Amino acid sequence: MEERIESLRGKLIVSCQALPHEPLHSSFIMGRMALAAREGGARGIRANTREDIEEICRQVDLPIIGIVKRDYPDSSVYITPTMREIEELMAVKPEIIAMDATSGLRPKNVTLDAFFEEAKARYPHQLWMADCSTVEEALHADALGFDFIGTTLVGYTQQSQGVKIEENDFEIIREIVSKSAHPVIAEGNINTPSKAKRVIELGAFSVVAGSMITRPQVITKTFSDALEGGHVPERV
Repeated sequence: MEERIESLRGKLIVSCQALPHEPLHSSFIMGRMALAAREGGARGIRANTREDIEEICRQVDLPIIGIVKRDYPDSSVYITPTMREIEELMAVKPEIIAMDATSGLRPKNVTLDAFFEEAKARYPHQLWMADCSTVEEALHADALGFDFIGTTLVGYTQQSQGVKIEENDFEIIREIVSKSAHPVIAEGNINTPSKAKRVIELGAFSVVAGSMITRPQVITKTFSDALEGGHVPERV
């Protein structure tokens, strides 16, 4: 296990996910997406749902960060929010399980502290990653004992609204790296090779890239948006 995790140091993890409303939603497709990512040099995969992880593991032998995204009516937390999702993931045993580690309450008003304590007690040998949106959340997760601290939710929560992870030369990542006792995995809008390289230079353990590699509808939109209203010169 230690050797597999160490293989992620300074390397790229590709997030292979497609939600039910998206065109590529299919465990079969995510398995092939992971295979393509491995051929391109990815050293790890982040994946959503037990079914997708099972298929991905049939296609590639790479460390997995596993999550289950599920909405609950009484909570804004949706990344591995309850023990139900933990149990589903433990059926396929990803090397790392990631969960929302923001300040929001989980379903039934469960705090992160109580939930993480229960998860660790039930599975003491499992590695855990905290998906955070602010420096304060990251340092709290670090103090709780998460094995990895992620910047996954920067800009996606009410408390981080309007924040861009790349602002001031990745100031958020630099501060978390300097103050955290645990390795930091940079994630969230790391959408160019230069950004990925920079966060590793700043001390991130590894970097996760997703939409700009594995979601063609998002990639296509960057091209189409650039052309909207643009001047197309006449052919000479």
